[in-house]
Amino acid sequence: MDFNSDSDNDSDYDPFAEYYDIGSPLIECRYCKAMMWYQERMHKSTHSANPKFMMCCGNGKVELPLLRQPPEPLATLLFDHENSVSRKFQQHIRLYHMMFAFTSPGARLDNRFNNGRGPPILRIQGQTCHRIGSMLPPQGQKPKNKENIDPLVVNQLSSMLYEFNPHAKIFQMARHWLNSGEPQNLKLRLISNRSTDGRVYNQPTISEVAALVVGDIDTAEMRDIIMQTRGGGLQRINELHAAYMAYQYPLIFPYGEDGYRPDVAHRDLPVNENNIRNRLTIREWLAFHIQTRSKEAKTLLSSRRLFQQFLVDGYTMLESEKLEWLRKNQPKLRVSKYNSLQEEGEQSQAPGLTMGKRVVLPSSFVGGRRFMDQLYYDGMAICSKVGFPDLFITFTCNPNWPEIQRVLGPLHLKPQDRPDIISRIFKIKFDQLLADLTKKGVLGKVLAYMYTIEFQKRGLPHAHILIFLHPSNKYPRPEDIDKIISAEVPDPETQPRLYNLVKSHMVHGPCGLANQKSLCMKDGRCTKFYPKKFQSTTIVDQEGYPVYRRRNNGHTIQKNDIIFHSGHVVPHNPSLLLKYEAHINMEWCNQNTSIKYLFKYINKGSDRISAIIQGQDKNNVDEIKQYLDCRYISPSEACWRIFSYSIHGRKPAVERLFFHMEGENSVYYKDYEHVGDVLLKPSVTESMFTAWFEANKTYEEARLLTYGDFVSKFVYHKRVEVGNQGSEGIPLVD
Repeated sequence: MDFNSDSDNDSDYDPFAEYYDIGSPLIECRYCKAMMWYQERMHKSTHSANPKFMMCCGNGKVELPLLRQPPEPLATLLFDHENSVSRKFQQHIRLYHMMFAFTSPGARLDNRFNNGRGPPILRIQGQTCHRIGSMLPPQGQKPKNKENIDPLVVNQLSSMLYEFNPHAKIFQMARHWLNSGEPQNLKLRLISNRSTDGRVYNQPTISEVAALVVGDIDTAEMRDIIMQTRGGGLQRINELHAAYMAYQYPLIFPYGEDGYRPDVAHRDLPVNENNIRNRLTIREWLAFHIQTRSKEAKTLLSSRRLFQQFLVDGYTMLESEKLEWLRKNQPKLRVSKYNSLQEEGEQSQAPGLTMGKRVVLPSSFVGGRRFMDQLYYDGMAICSKVGFPDLFITFTCNPNWPEIQRVLGPLHLKPQDRPDIISRIFKIKFDQLLADLTKKGVLGKVLAYMYTIEFQKRGLPHAHILIFLHPSNKYPRPEDIDKIISAEVPDPETQPRLYNLVKSHMVHGPCGLANQKSLCMKDGRCTKFYPKKFQSTTIVDQEGYPVYRRRNNGHTIQKNDIIFHSGHVVPHNPSLLLKYEAHINMEWCNQNTSIKYLFKYINKGSDRISAIIQGQDKNNVDEIKQYLDCRYISPSEACWRIFSYSIHGRKPAVERLFFHMEGENSVYYKDYEHVGDVLLKPSVTESMFTAWFEANKTYEEARLLTYGDFVSKFVYHKRVEVGNQGSEGIPLVD
């Protein structure tokens, strides 16, 4: 198909001339009644009149009470879009939230991109936590006056919380006690555990959330919070405290509803402390509550920028639990080279904790440095097997998609107010795009592919995709490239829809003299080298990079009183642009010099900052802390991870092979083990690489295969230790 040939109308761009509209979320989950898109069903390979869904309630596994309608005046302030007071409250909801929150969040906000040139985004960097102080402020300290705050609204919300919120009531009770001249050694115990079933009841009473105690407290649980009258410093609240969310978000949970509780069992299952797999996880709790249901209050979903904060906060809570599990379960595992252990362990009773390094953030942790490095190596392995990649595609979410506007328009919300909807719609469209490329072969037969999902500085998700085409479907000549890639302004008369889409999504700028403050500008010039020069035909330069055809055909685009020509157009595929109506940059890959760069680029992971590690003991490097200190989180990424969407995919699968010099194989052992005992294990000298040598001795057909081809015919089974006396298992079997 020649997408750049002259045509009379847009229909020449079939079969993708029609926009791919996924419809509206009209299907109700049979269990939790969440409104879902049909494309979100569990079994996408089959069609069903009664689809099942996992992302809302795990196909009925999760059962939680729904949120009640908020009391007045909060309901009016959140949902009345005609009242000027309500509109101002909605605009500054985070300011009001900070006045009423019982706890203070500890996080570094990244406001570099909230500069008025785009939608506001709440983006944090580093570790987060929540702290609570004493019941009274230090002597002489007064609350600060805040702009954009209506005192009448503050009084109304205060009265509402004192009436309906049990946490506010207990603090009010403590205040009355202190003002009455009663004993001043008063302490407040904020109770973490609940006795009620969290699957059906989440609104605690005063006696369940706190207790006023005179004197010392000797009955507190591990996660309880003890507040003194004045002083005592700030206390960090455990994420597993039942009131963790209610303390931080009283305007979202005005009745003091319980947040996540680790003692909640799945539907129709008894609470069993010994079987944690049958209990609710933080991710399941969050995914359940950020769904739209006709019979549930939209207090959370209509909280705008406060909803953004809730999502980021919730995901960091989820991630903290994972990292805490790694911290508790991995520090005893160490790794070292076999020869190193022999040299360092000449004294057979040398403790294992004196050598090796801690494995605290393994490659199995999604998003970690080792995880992304392994993806890079996997990509290079695929490249060595099937050849160079042919196409590099970047697909970016369009916040103005009709589906987003249909969902948010009646609610008077903007796309940035509902990052959950943005993530869900982008995931559906990305899956369809990947199917078009790999299964339907719209650009040719695909041998392999790999992709990574990332998030822009302003939070929108986008995907980087590498496509490896079959030798019979490649585009080796410049004229072949013109068949799938265009970098020109279309004819507005004969191709009006395509022209408008290029104008909306595929024009770079303005930058240069027209906009020196553009993000692409550095040292007075565009880092992307726009505008490009006019080019009558596509060529491939001496370094193997394509220079796309950009004819001076007289077609221009005007945006904000600035004229753009074909030199400003980002390379794209017109067919995909017509179908998905989003920024889809398509590049023909350089075949010799940029392969390593491409794999590094798409496997760099989400935003990180560089960290300088000083004065650390090489045996005590805390990789978990390094990861937390360096990462950024935005609401869209939080939603993506809460919904358990994959951030990376590839085909074909890659088996990771390891090789080493003799005696340099890795040996894993426990902190408490003595080096001499570790060296006595029969399997300590064995690895996948040494097992390959043994298999070549045993199997004649194995000698015809290289190490890399071995996995296509043989399977490696690691030896299983039986005490310290022997092992069982076969190194390699056919």
